[in-house]
Amino acid sequence: MKIVFLDAKTIGDDIDLSPFYKLGEVTLYPFSTPDEMPDRVKDADVLILNKTPVNEKTIYTAKNLKLICVTATGTNILDKDYLARRNIAWRNVSGYSTESVAQHTFAMLFYLLENLPYYDNYVKSEQYANDVLFTHFNSRFHELCSMNWGIIGLGAIGRRVANLATFFGANVVYYSASNAAPQEGYHQVDFDTLLSTSDIISVHAPLNEYTEKLMDENAFKKMQSHAIFLNLGRGPIIDESALVTALNEKWIAAAGLDVLEEEPMSASSPLIHFKDSSRLLITPHIAWASIEARTRLMKTIEKQIISFFSN
Repeated sequence: MKIVFLDAKTIGDDIDLSPFYKLGEVTLYPFSTPDEMPDRVKDADVLILNKTPVNEKTIYTAKNLKLICVTATGTNILDKDYLARRNIAWRNVSGYSTESVAQHTFAMLFYLLENLPYYDNYVKSEQYANDVLFTHFNSRFHELCSMNWGIIGLGAIGRRVANLATFFGANVVYYSASNAAPQEGYHQVDFDTLLSTSDIISVHAPLNEYTEKLMDENAFKKMQSHAIFLNLGRGPIIDESALVTALNEKWIAAAGLDVLEEEPMSASSPLIHFKDSSRLLITPHIAWASIEARTRLMKTIEKQIISFFSN
C-alpha cells in the first residue's frame, strides 16, 4: 500500500506518524499545489490531506487510488461526484477537537473579560513596583456568573461550550441559523433576541448559505455595548469590516477571533490595523489544534485506513 500525505504541515511536526509506516510505504509532502498533485498522487492507494483540492484536474493520474482521508470535518475540498464515478472512497473525521475548541473559547473569553492585557502590562511596565496599594482597580471586570451567553450553532462544540458556561453560572441561549428544531435541554431564541440580550456571543456554526456574513453591521448594531463577541466557527460568518466599525464605534466592548475570512491573514484585512489587544484578540486558527486533538485526529485516520482495507 502506498500512502501519500499531501500537506503534512497542516497536522504539525510534533505528531507521531510512525503507525502509518507500519501500514505501507509512506510519502510526506509539506504542502502540495494543484499543479503538483497529478505527479504526486499517480502511484497512491491512499491520500491523506487537509486543504488540497481533490477533483479530476488534480487526481486524474491516480490510477490506483482507493481511499481519501481528510484530516478535518469539512469536506468541501472534495469533488464527491467525480470520486463516486471513479469508485474512490473518502473519509473525514468529526468530534476530535470538541474539547480543544471549547477550552480555547474560554481562554479567549477570560483574556478579554478580565482585561488581562491591561493588568499584565501594568505589572511588566513596573507601575506595580512599590505602588501604594496591594491591588489595582483601574480596569474593572465582571463575573461570568449570571451573565447571558448566546451561542450561534449548537453542534457538539456549541453544546460543550453551553454546558461549561452553565457550570460557571451563565444563562445560556442559542440561535439556529438553519431554523433547526429546538434541542431538548437548551433554550432556543430568535436572532434578534440573542443579539440584544447576550453579554457574550460565541459562534460555533459551520459556514453555509444560512451563516455566511450572518454577523454584518446590522447585527453588531443590535448587540449590547458591553458585549463580547467570539468567533470560533468560520471566518466568513462575520463581515470583518463591520466588526472593525463595531469596535471603533463601541457598539460592542471586545471581540475574539480564531478564524478569519482569509487564512493566513491577508495584508489587506480590515482587522490588521486594529492593534488594541484589550479589545481585539486574534489567534491563528489554533483552537482545534491541541496536541491531544491532533493525536486523536491521526489515530482516527489510521483506524479508518485499517478498517477500509480489512473489509
